[in-house]
Amino acid sequence: MIVVIDGQGGKIGRMLVEQLKARLPQVPLIAIGTNSIATSTMLKAGADAGATGENPVIVNAKQADIIIGPLGIIIADALLGEITPAMAQAVCQSKAQKVLLPVNKCHTTIVGLQDISLSEAVALAVAQVEQLIGRE
Repeated sequence: MIVVIDGQGGKIGRMLVEQLKARLPQVPLIAIGTNSIATSTMLKAGADAGATGENPVIVNAKQADIIIGPLGIIIADALLGEITPAMAQAVCQSKAQKVLLPVNKCHTTIVGLQDISLSEAVALAVAQVEQLIGRE
């Protein structure tokens, strides 16, 4: 099971859901939004199910095979404060493989990365998920 986590308006999550469902339609995809707008956006993009808030992040992080989303999902207080410390901890402690998009925000910069567009980053993340699923 793939869990997509996003917040704010859900733009990154929407892009991930659209591309993952197009390329891996048989894989269950759960959208977890840190707010109802993000969840709704990802559900409209084609996620199989969705939920909103801290507890769904905690519960689904335990069950996920792959967690995908922006880098901020592992940083407490990121996404303008939408990521609680418990959410960040649940994602970090999950046994799931994490695929994180290096969005250089949240007062965090990842060095050594090329400067690419969000669309390019999403395409690379989806390709990584395909590669991970191919190994199972």
